[in-house]
Amino acid sequence: KWLNELLEVLDLADKKKESVMRLSGGMKRRVLIAQALVHKPPLIVLDEPTAGVDINLRHSLWTFMEELNRKGHTIILTTHYLEEAERLCRNVAMLNHGRIAALENTRDLLKEYSKDRVVFTLSRPLPEDFPFLVEKLQDGFYCLNYDNPEALRTLLDELHKRGLEPEGLEIGKANLEEVFMRITSK
Repeated sequence: KWLNELLEVLDLADKKKESVMRLSGGMKRRVLIAQALVHKPPLIVLDEPTAGVDINLRHSLWTFMEELNRKGHTIILTTHYLEEAERLCRNVAMLNHGRIAALENTRDLLKEYSKDRVVFTLSRPLPEDFPFLVEKLQDGFYCLNYDNPEALRTLLDELHKRGLEPEGLEIGKANLEEVFMRITSK
């Protein structure tokens, strides 16, 4: 029953009679995950388990890992996908040049480093003398981190005063990727 569940979750059910040597690289990666889990180990170490898999399978694996963790399995996960770490990991260790730059509870880390932020687009570039520390992202996108709502109002007023009307605004909290960038840029 467990093996069939693994094959279903890893989208390998229709490949169970195939030789591993004939499978694609992504399928071989799934077989390795199945092999690691077949004995239901209490400690599971997964190194980049979702690298090279499609989005649907990635989300399916995330749900499966969450379920395994709820059932008492401890999972150590290495990943470059910080969205994955943010969703799955209770605690996060961030490495910078081979050294631990942060080792904390994920929620605490987000709370400590995460400010409110606004991402906006402009049809023309910000002038050099713009008084805010605005990060230029790409293709006309800009980001400002701020501590209070008044800073957002002041930014919008300054843009309006200069004839720069944002074409789109996205307001929210910083994510783990932005926290990583702040920690490693120190």
